[in-house]
Amino acid sequence: QDDGYVRLLRRQVAEAFRDNRMIAVCQYSPLAAEDVALARHYLRRHNIEVKFFLNEVVRPVLAQSKYRNLLPLFVGRNVVLVSPEAKAKEMLRVLKSVPQISLLGACIDDTILSRKGVENFAKLPSLEASQGQTVGALALLPSRTSSLLQHGSLLLVALLHQHLKQLQAGAAAAPGSPRGSPETTAPSQSAQSP
Repeated sequence: QDDGYVRLLRRQVAEAFRDNRMIAVCQYSPLAAEDVALARHYLRRHNIEVKFFLNEVVRPVLAQSKYRNLLPLFVGRNVVLVSPEAKAKEMLRVLKSVPQISLLGACIDDTILSRKGVENFAKLPSLEASQGQTVGALALLPSRTSSLLQHGSLLLVALLHQHLKQLQAGAAAAPGSPRGSPETTAPSQSAQSP
């Protein structure tokens, strides 16, 4: 019966690690029952569950999984915070108000992070904000490309228009001679001939 209970606990540990994107390992000092209930309540509001697993149960499960690099964190009194979403910012905010629980490290989206790594991860913009910035940048590219492509043709039209005005102004100044006639250039050529 005891062996069956241990297997059940190990299965729960394996499910908690397999089914969640964020797994945070914390160490805790003795807490009053009301403090534990309050911390659980605030964490649950962000879809973060608090799991108390015995190290004797967790260590064999982790030793045979991709999370074996988390083994050094499971020393002493540990609590595991799990969430199907990467809610590092919310978790850190709640843990700041509960000094008896200190974050040791976490595994977020299959990446093992130290406490500092989790803090840096929490500073990153949300996926929605990043997608919005990317969409904005991508939407700007076609309009910029279009304006760059139009710039050359608009410049050419302006230069041709200016050239046409200059030709018309030259024709108005010399009404008797046709534009660009060889007579205007012929005397200079005849002066050079012997």
